[in-house]
Amino acid sequence: MSFNPFLEKPVPIEETFLNWNKLYPAPYCRETVDPYTKCRVILMNGTEFEAQWFSRNFSRHCSDNELRRQLAMVRRVEQQQQKRISCLKPKEETILEHTISYEQLAVDLTCVLAKQETDCNVINALNLALLEDFDHLYRYSNLLHLEYGIYPEKLVGRYTEITPGRPTISEHRYPKDSIFPPIQNQGASLQTKLNVNIITAAEQQTMNYYMNVANLYQVSDIGRRIYQEIGMIEEEHVSQYESLMDPRATWLESLLLHEYTECYLYYSCMMTECDPSIRRIWEDCLTQEISHLHMAKELLWKYEQKEYQQVVGEGTLPEILALRPNIQYVRKVLETTAGNTQKKECVVPIGTLGKDDPFYLYQSKVNLPQDSVPTHEIIDRHIRCCGCDYRYETAPSPIPSLRSRTCDNIALGRIAEQTPAFTSACGTTENACRCNLTAVRD
Repeated sequence: MSFNPFLEKPVPIEETFLNWNKLYPAPYCRETVDPYTKCRVILMNGTEFEAQWFSRNFSRHCSDNELRRQLAMVRRVEQQQQKRISCLKPKEETILEHTISYEQLAVDLTCVLAKQETDCNVINALNLALLEDFDHLYRYSNLLHLEYGIYPEKLVGRYTEITPGRPTISEHRYPKDSIFPPIQNQGASLQTKLNVNIITAAEQQTMNYYMNVANLYQVSDIGRRIYQEIGMIEEEHVSQYESLMDPRATWLESLLLHEYTECYLYYSCMMTECDPSIRRIWEDCLTQEISHLHMAKELLWKYEQKEYQQVVGEGTLPEILALRPNIQYVRKVLETTAGNTQKKECVVPIGTLGKDDPFYLYQSKVNLPQDSVPTHEIIDRHIRCCGCDYRYETAPSPIPSLRSRTCDNIALGRIAEQTPAFTSACGTTENACRCNLTAVRD
């Protein structure tokens, strides 16, 4: 069923403020909640943070106080939305258990977006980061199993495999090698615009979470250090994804796209949510966002004499975003692109880099000595303690060198001589991913 938020009658924004009782909802049940409900909570928490961050930067770069007052009205409601959503997490759920859901969201959201994307450049960016978030899920899972005795496969509902991806040690790239060419709003599809906005907000939320909880992890120093290391990779991912945004869009065009993205996501959450009480929250938030979208539409016309159709077309939402298992898609991307890295704007096989490339300079600075790299150390500790690493697999890894349960691979994607050439078939030049796109998407 199609849905166009521009055709809905908006509620006056001042009528959507919430009292304290509504701001503090009953949290989901840690024992019975569906894993994708937890993922939706994290996704929308991050979406609201992005809305806040964008609005505040807009206000700081705006000299028109009437416009800033309008932004403040929306921002106050979105602050309430964020606090309401954030409190859906139960207090007895640990930081590390919550982290498993963060990484499951990163994996399955990236897959869903990549499978519906048509822009080759955006697909390359998504697939590059996908294998890295996939590996983060594996590293955090080994930490959780070792220190809490919890089986992470239960937390992810066995919807998502827990097994090595591109090793985290291989993901540390020179800062300049984390920028992609931006999309062009005039030429990009509506789905592409949404995908870029969604994944940037989601990865930014993960980066912010790890920035803020690393020093709060109380069980061990290795846990704190893992949050530090993976938090640095999330910084890379945010740099990669935000570079895809069109820098030529005006502040008001971007405001409209932000509000439209929120409508799309809340509608998708509402249509796919299995928890009735949380579904009602998504319904409330959608009503609020429709009001925000109509205000953004009016501001775009008032200040720039532009119709909303110039930004998002006629406005009917694309097919809803539905989180679901993507085991075969991840396996195909792992099989065909695990040996890739990034060099400036291009995704390239590690074997194409020269010894003097900045990738190796950065690796030599941050990853020496190798046995002190936290995400590598946790696997070694688990192997020493339990005899093997922790995994949940539906079949052996498609990469033979990742199948060992007693030796952590820290060469794949980092040492060319130990990275099979066939794993780097996609993304060697600006248009090279087209040759492998069909195989990876199927």
